[in-house]
Amino acid sequence: MPGAFYRGQEPGVRNQEAMPAYIVPGESQMLTLRHLKPGQSARVVRVHGEGPPRGGLRRRIMEMGLTPGVLVRVRKIAPLGDPMEIHVRGYSLSLRRADAALVEVARP
Repeated sequence: MPGAFYRGQEPGVRNQEAMPAYIVPGESQMLTLRHLKPGQSARVVRVHGEGPPRGGLRRRIMEMGLTPGVLVRVRKIAPLGDPMEIHVRGYSLSLRRADAALVEVARP
């Protein structure tokens, strides 16, 4: 992939948790909601977090409207990176970045 780089090689980036999706050896190339930037849209593919103790969080995220197939748009991200505000099903929803990492998405 042209222009791809590995985590930690971009100058000036200190917080690896706030970095967008990059190629990292040994990690899957799954795109999650937390990797999107403000203004970007994506379609929900899957909500992870099965089994205790994350199973309840998966159900709660899905009850908020983040179900497979729905289109979401990132509206804004807080200055320190957490939380992020998304637009889904006609309303705005704020999610912690750790919770957004459980939502697998694909660009439309």
